[in-house]
Amino acid sequence: MVSVTVETPPRATLPVPRWAGVVCLSLGIFIIVTSEILPVGLLNPIAADFGVSVGTGGLLMTLPGLVAMVSAPLATVATARFDRRLMLMLFMLLLAVANLLTAAAPAYWLVLLGRGLVGLVIGGYWSIGAGLASRLVPRRSVATATAIIFAAVPVGSVLGIPLGTQLGASVGWRVSFAMLCGLSMAVATALRWALPSLPALEVTSAAVLFGLLRRPGVRSGLLVTALIVIAHFGAYTYVTPFLRDTTGVGKATVGGYLLIYGLAGIAGTMSTSRTLARSLRGTLAVSAGLIAVATLLLPLLGHRSAGAIALLVVWGLAYGTVPACSQTWFARSAPHATEAATVLFTSSFQATLAIGALVGGVVVDAASTRAVMLCAGVLAGITAVVVTLARTPRSDR
Repeated sequence: MVSVTVETPPRATLPVPRWAGVVCLSLGIFIIVTSEILPVGLLNPIAADFGVSVGTGGLLMTLPGLVAMVSAPLATVATARFDRRLMLMLFMLLLAVANLLTAAAPAYWLVLLGRGLVGLVIGGYWSIGAGLASRLVPRRSVATATAIIFAAVPVGSVLGIPLGTQLGASVGWRVSFAMLCGLSMAVATALRWALPSLPALEVTSAAVLFGLLRRPGVRSGLLVTALIVIAHFGAYTYVTPFLRDTTGVGKATVGGYLLIYGLAGIAGTMSTSRTLARSLRGTLAVSAGLIAVATLLLPLLGHRSAGAIALLVVWGLAYGTVPACSQTWFARSAPHATEAATVLFTSSFQATLAIGALVGGVVVDAASTRAVMLCAGVLAGITAVVVTLARTPRSDR
C-alpha cells in the first residue's frame, strides 16, 4: 500500500530549540530554488552553446517540474522508515551531483539528465523538510520557524537567480552551476551538525491523498493553481529572451532587471499575510488580474526600459502572493490533513510549472517571445474570472 509520512511530534515532549537546523533547512531550499529557476536567466547562452532553440531550452524548466510532480508523493513512501536528517543530507548531495553534471555536460542530453535529478531533489526535500519546523522548535515558535524556512523561496528568486545570471554573463553559465554544486555540499555537511536525529514518527495511508480529491475546495484549488502557474511560468521562463529581443537589454544587465522583479516579488510575499486575512479569493483574483495586465502590456510598452521595469514590478508584486495563496487554499480545504495537502500542493504546482514552461516554449518557437506574453496574459485574465467563481475553502467565505 502506498503511504505518506506525517511529521507530528509526540505531544509529551517539547523539542530543544534547533534554530541552526531551521536556518540550514532554509539554506537548502534557497539552493534548490536557485538551481530550479536559474535557467530562466541563462537560457540564451545555454541554448547557444548546445545549438538548440530557446523553446527547446525551456525543457530545462519543464523537466524538473515533471520529475518533482512524481517524486513529491513518492519520496515520503520510499523514505518513510529512514531518518529525516539522513534523507535531507542525501538529497542535498544529489543536488550537488545534479549541478556538477549540468556544469560539466558536453551534450544537451546530459544537461537534461542533471535537470531531472534536480526535480527529484525538489520533490523529495520539500516533502520531507516542509513539515519539520514543529520538530525543531517549541510550539509557540513554529510559525516563526516555518516563515524562516519558506522565506528562502522569494530570496532565492531575488538573490540567487540575478547573482547566478550576472556570474554566468561574466565568466560563463557553467561556473554558476559549479558554484551551486559546492554550496549544496556545504549545506549537506551543515545539516549533519545542525539537525538532531529525526526518525519518521507516523505513517498514514495514501487513501488520505485520494480522499482529498473528493473535496470541492481541493478540486477548485487544483484548477486555479494550474491556470495561474501555467500562465506565469509560460511567460516568465522566457522573460530573458524577451528582454533581449524586445527591450534590447544586454546580457551584462539582464540580471539587474531580474533583481528588480525579485525585489517586487519579496514585497508581494510580505504583504500576503495581511491580504489573506481579509480574503483568499480576493487576493488571488487581484494577483491573477495584475499578472494579466503586466504580461499583456509588455509587448506594447516593453520596448522601452522604463516600461519594462514598471511592468516587471507589477508582475513581481502580483506573483509574490501566488504560492502562499495556493498553499493556503489547499490547507484550508483540508484542515484535517495538512501534510497530505502540502504534498498535493507541491505535486500540482510543479506539474503545472512544467506544463507552462513547455507550452511557452512551443509558442516561442512557433511565433515569438512577444506572443507568449500575450498568451499568458489572456490565460491569467481567465484565471482571475475563474477564481471569483470557484468553490473556495469554508474559512474564506
